[in-house]
Amino acid sequence: MAHKMLAFVTTAQRMPDKRAAAARRRDFDEIYAPFSTERAGEQASRCSQCGIPFCQVHCPVHNNIPDWLKLTAEGRLEEAYEVSAATNNFPEICGRICPQDRLCEGNCVIEQSRHGTVTIGSVEKYITDTAFERGWVKPATPRRERPQSVGIIGGGPGGMAAAEQLRRRGYQVHIYDRHDRIGGLLIYGIPNFKLDKTIVQRRVDLLVAAGIQLHTSFEVGRDASLDDLRARHDAVLIATGAYRARDLTIPGCGLDSIVPALRYLTASNRAGLGDQVPEIADGTLNAAGKRVVVIGGGDTAMDCVRTAARQGAVSVKCLYRRDRANMPGSQREVTSAEEEGVEFVWQAAPEAFLGDQSVTAVRAVRIHLGVPDATGRRTPQVIPGSSFTLECDLAIKALGFEPEDLPGLFGAPALRVSRWGTVPTDLRTKMTNLEGVFAAGDIGRGASLVVWAIRDGRDAAEGIHAWLQGRGGQMRAAAD
Repeated sequence: MAHKMLAFVTTAQRMPDKRAAAARRRDFDEIYAPFSTERAGEQASRCSQCGIPFCQVHCPVHNNIPDWLKLTAEGRLEEAYEVSAATNNFPEICGRICPQDRLCEGNCVIEQSRHGTVTIGSVEKYITDTAFERGWVKPATPRRERPQSVGIIGGGPGGMAAAEQLRRRGYQVHIYDRHDRIGGLLIYGIPNFKLDKTIVQRRVDLLVAAGIQLHTSFEVGRDASLDDLRARHDAVLIATGAYRARDLTIPGCGLDSIVPALRYLTASNRAGLGDQVPEIADGTLNAAGKRVVVIGGGDTAMDCVRTAARQGAVSVKCLYRRDRANMPGSQREVTSAEEEGVEFVWQAAPEAFLGDQSVTAVRAVRIHLGVPDATGRRTPQVIPGSSFTLECDLAIKALGFEPEDLPGLFGAPALRVSRWGTVPTDLRTKMTNLEGVFAAGDIGRGASLVVWAIRDGRDAAEGIHAWLQGRGGQMRAAAD
């Protein structure tokens, strides 16, 4: 059934049905049911089709959101999918994990006018899930094959997006990843209740069907140096992400049962994939029956607290030095965590870990938010004499991520990095200081969102194509 647009005046905002908190705490299944065709069309019809679509402006990949909302409302789903896929390699993934409340939906005109935002992310997810069901999603098929090859280091969202774009152009594409599965944080960092791993795997299967060569358990610096890959390929893209965890240097930080977030999440996700994970089996990284304290306030911290709740923790507390309004993570994630029994300890920071061999408590201090700093965020200030203690059997540090030492790891001392460890690139071409070596995603911009990695991967693919078709690429092709 086709729906008329501008229905926000008469039709209320409705998210997809959400499973009850008591039920979803018992498993790792996704928490939202899919939209029905009627509900998706109804909610898409609420779009105001505004002249300046702020939803699109605030989307990192600049999705043509009003267009595919209108097509969905009119029941033209295959066209809606084509429009959605034209700007985004993984719409169904972004529809599940993007913080829409901070991006497209948070800037929706009817949200600002207090009518309640269009449920953009849920419609986006519905469109592509439907496209998969109906067989509309096809592998990238080039019109002609090109002789040049591109090596991509890192099989996360940035590397996957670049690989697909380059394959469409006809290049011979190889992805090298140090893990045993392609997907990066989509596989090992994000829990199933936000992104079922079958959703990622079907995208990986499409890459294989397109003729992209996957090299798993391949570590650059161990199995080949960066120079080796440069000799093997006409261009190389570094899309390794930022995996080194930021740490705390406070008393007691060396005690047992204090773990970085990614180690904890990777173990849980591996167990969900059916792998044998000794640290889950022996309880080291299993929250069952434990009092858990997670330190941090981003989306990774939310993944940790909600994972701990599902593993059967006795209590789960999230310690964050700012208030709720200043959290970097999605507010929807916070709400879902609270529904699942997580307690947030706002404006508090860890002062020390207590215990003999293993952690038994976290001593924290209260924080006052002072005047804004250069970034506009209010500066955390410790309140003297405000210490308090939280009992704890498992402490998880979710303080963000930084790049690893790539020149050292890759055996490439000539690769220039910034003082933060990121790899600087030309803003237009995405090329590093090394000729024919490009970078995209978190390794270039610092730890960020999946959708930004996709954008960077697409931009890097364009830069690589332009360079390969220029003098440097033509000279190398002639030599071959």
